Amino acid sequence: MKVRVNDDGVVIPRHLLGGAAEVEIRKENGIVVVIPLPADDPILDLGSQPVSSGLPDASAAHDRYLYDDAG
Repeated sequence: MKVRVNDDGVVIPRHLLGGAAEVEIRKENGIVVVIPLPADDPILDLGSQPVSSGLPDASAAHDRYLYDDAG
């Protein structure tokens, strides 16, 4: 598909983007790459349902609790 570049850039037809609401655009080795981004980024859910450990400082000292017994 060829499209004409105007002063604002180019318009990418919607059907090529699938259901993406957001895309990442970058240039790699002289090629423009358009990557549809997932609607929900799972990294944003980290910590939304923390585990209750009963330890008063588990979040601050988690390495000590994880690795002290591995010794």
